[in-house]
Amino acid sequence: MKRKQYKVEINAPAEKTYDVMLGLSEKSTYDQWTSIFSPTSTFEGSWEKGGKLYFIGFDENGKKGGMVARVVENTPSQFVSLQHYGILDGEQEIVEGPQVDEWAGGFENYTFERNGEKTDVTVDVDVTEDHLEYFDTTYPKALEKLKEIVEAS
Repeated sequence: MKRKQYKVEINAPAEKTYDVMLGLSEKSTYDQWTSIFSPTSTFEGSWEKGGKLYFIGFDENGKKGGMVARVVENTPSQFVSLQHYGILDGEQEIVEGPQVDEWAGGFENYTFERNGEKTDVTVDVDVTEDHLEYFDTTYPKALEKLKEIVEAS
């Protein structure tokens, strides 16, 4: 895997940016910015340190699928670290085997840095070689969508 980094400057305080990005006050804000990855993108679970999160979407038949992660660290409005360790296939968690071996243990980290009245958001994410182009194209668009949502609310 390769560690990739994506950044965006948002004209809003870190507390608001963090809240909107994680969908804490209103879950739909998370769903909106992550819809760039998948139109049905959402999450289930807890953002608390030690919590389990499912990052899910639904296929054309309504079947649930996605990633399983643990929250390694969550310092509100400053830093969130997630470690992916499995996939969700319908209601079944798969945490070992060829489907997850390539990327299991990969991290996705969000850093919120105050810059006056603005917030610099940095995402560091471990990406498999076959997803590099997709992430390089899609993550910047998703962060621009996040910026729109935060600044409009």
